[in-house]
Amino acid sequence: MLPLQNFKDFIAQHALFHAKDRILLAVSGGKDSVLMAHLFKLSGFSFGIAHCNFNLRADESQRDEAFVKMLAATLDVPFYVRHFKTKAFAAAQKVSTQMAARTLRYNWFEEIRDTHKYTCIALAQHQDDAIETVLLNLVRGTGIAGMHGILPKRDRLVRPLLFLTAKEIAVLVEKNKIDYVEDSSNSSTQYARNKIRLNVIPQLKEINPNLEETFEHNIRRFADTELVLQQTVANLREKVWIEKQGGLYLPIKSVAELSPQQLLLFELLKPFNFTEAVTAELLASLDKQSGTSFYSTSHRIVVDRENLIVTALTAAQTMPQHLIHPQDQMLNLEDMQLLISRSAKVYFEKDELKAYVDTEKLIFPLVLRGWQAGDRFKPMGMNGFKKLSDFFIGQKIPLGSKDQVPILLNGNGEVIWVAGLRQDNRYKLTENTKSVTIFELRHLRS
Repeated sequence: MLPLQNFKDFIAQHALFHAKDRILLAVSGGKDSVLMAHLFKLSGFSFGIAHCNFNLRADESQRDEAFVKMLAATLDVPFYVRHFKTKAFAAAQKVSTQMAARTLRYNWFEEIRDTHKYTCIALAQHQDDAIETVLLNLVRGTGIAGMHGILPKRDRLVRPLLFLTAKEIAVLVEKNKIDYVEDSSNSSTQYARNKIRLNVIPQLKEINPNLEETFEHNIRRFADTELVLQQTVANLREKVWIEKQGGLYLPIKSVAELSPQQLLLFELLKPFNFTEAVTAELLASLDKQSGTSFYSTSHRIVVDRENLIVTALTAAQTMPQHLIHPQDQMLNLEDMQLLISRSAKVYFEKDELKAYVDTEKLIFPLVLRGWQAGDRFKPMGMNGFKKLSDFFIGQKIPLGSKDQVPILLNGNGEVIWVAGLRQDNRYKLTENTKSVTIFELRHLRS
């Protein structure tokens, strides 16, 4: 017997949708989404099923599609399917395969929803997914928004299975003899989320057997806390921001009155893509000489005597971010090329336009981007950290030129190479190095 009343009560409690609305269900064929489809059918809701074939798992992808198509026919509901060239899209957009699949999936879901007049899109995420999201956010670094993980409703996305745990879903599927297909990639620890699911959460459950219930309460508290913070920051924005020709002005005296200062300033600057590290460095500079500049990927802050002045960067002032995958051999920049090669022969040449890196230390995808305030590294030959801003001063890099220096980052966020200037000491070759990856910056002549 399926928990129909609990299902309906959860939908009503969180106002996910109205009984007469048409809902588009994202169904992969796994036990979670298949159970969701059966609950929708037995509850009498009007719905259709959408299935993405990312063509990433060969015959398994075709099997999943055929199963979901059959499920839609059995339930007598509309069925939508699309095949994606996921790897090609990822390469073209210079993003990871997972990010490419996410973008393709949600863009297509919204296209179907709008074309076929569905009210919202239902995703089969459950309590364990919410826990995994919170833990991932904590590991990677997060604000309050990341602490509540996934919510029952956000914009046109609804998650009507958040009242169930993964174990409860598995029991319901088995007891009710519901057919589904298993995604083999779910058992792989190649992905960070799977590592949390398979290795971390079982350990946490040994400490707290009621982990799901505890996280459910925590997530609700964090969501309420975020709402209070958003209201506070919205009121602050109305009071402190001054719009003038040439930018937005934030009086330094208003910054001095913020409490807690760093948190509220970070939230005020978040719409302009400034990081917490930049916010901290900015606060530390307020009692120093005016004229200091700080950068995000889209904006610049100039500290003058009385104000923080925020202006949008022009295309000429910004360097786009590029992802580098293991198979890449060349990356074309505006007036430069980054060449990538590997050698089983361990050797090194002293050349500032080349970096010789221990291949085993690389975590893909790598990132090539411009300098950001707060960046630091360990220059070759040094054990201590140095801020890139201080390094640029020491190298006599003009203020207007440092934003065009490519910075190569490892997948863990560490700087590998300040391209054309200095390699990071952590990635130098050692006596244990077995393979060398060579990065070469080549300037193009017009």
